[in-house]
Amino acid sequence: MGFVALVLALLLEQLRPLPGGNAVHQAAVNFADWLAHVTDAGRLRHGALGWVVAVGSAVLAVVLAQWVLSAIHPLLVLALHVAVLYFTLGFRQFSHAFTEIQLALAANDPEGARQALQRWMRQRDPAFDASELSVPGLCRVAIAHALIGAHRYVFGPLFWYMILPGAIGPVLYRAAQFLADRWAQGAAPAPKTVAEASVLGRIVQGDLVADAATAAAAGVEPYGWFAAKAYRLLDWLPARLAAAGFAIVGNFEDAIYCWRSAAALKGGDEQRRILLMTGGGALGLRLADPALDAQLRGDDRVAADIDPNVSSASGSGFDWTGAEPDANGLRSAVGLVWRSVVLWILLFGMLTIANWLGR
Repeated sequence: MGFVALVLALLLEQLRPLPGGNAVHQAAVNFADWLAHVTDAGRLRHGALGWVVAVGSAVLAVVLAQWVLSAIHPLLVLALHVAVLYFTLGFRQFSHAFTEIQLALAANDPEGARQALQRWMRQRDPAFDASELSVPGLCRVAIAHALIGAHRYVFGPLFWYMILPGAIGPVLYRAAQFLADRWAQGAAPAPKTVAEASVLGRIVQGDLVADAATAAAAGVEPYGWFAAKAYRLLDWLPARLAAAGFAIVGNFEDAIYCWRSAAALKGGDEQRRILLMTGGGALGLRLADPALDAQLRGDDRVAADIDPNVSSASGSGFDWTGAEPDANGLRSAVGLVWRSVVLWILLFGMLTIANWLGR
């Protein structure tokens, strides 16, 4: 059933793309903000409580729905799987903006490409400004964001769909990713004051300061610290399998070399670093962020000026030189993502057939 549901969901998404501001997403935003408002008293453990309530509610709802529908008719369970995959997995959640950038560059309109990239990036970073980016720079950002989007909206949920029973996996992964984005980056309502927190949660100011320092060291809001940690844990293996897929369907030797170099660094967002470095090696393009590229090449002074959170890699011997991204690189990135998706779908299909034959 799982493989059939996946194919139907992908076909449905191609025929009728899911709108960005759909009712399900808006309901999730409202619920996450309300939950943060009523449980956030400035402590890390309150974020953990909120995460358990939010993710547990979503998973429990899917489990109950599947149990009820299975008692009525198996086709209703298939319909539930298709609906869950439709709302949690799909290309169109990131590909529309990428295609818009491609078309603008093909029409020799770099300013239009910058505006399209800025609209896309501001969905996650409201302060992003693309007005000063060169064409190679905007292509680098667009390809990097597309590879990350392909992982978050295709490979990650698909991995957990194959691992966990029923439709639990995609819901668990998407809920964890959504809460990490919503809470860790400060999109949730501001925490209550120290005085209010002391009354409601019986917390002393010293504990609040300690928790705030812990969250600040991780670069997140205190309430979203647990959500960020939980998502990194859930994403640890899928991110590496996605990177392995890029290596298999791209330039394997360069991809593995870049992966090993990225893994040698400490600090920062390791999973993003591995995905971008491996994807860049598979494509033969320099996709690493400027700080990461400077760290890998041993320019510690430049790297520290950009991002002091990543450890030094001086003397690492990293000498790989990829090409500067351009419009052709955008097309190559699309091909890499599609080949990776086909690889994952074939793997899922083979596992499904093996399961049928083993019965």
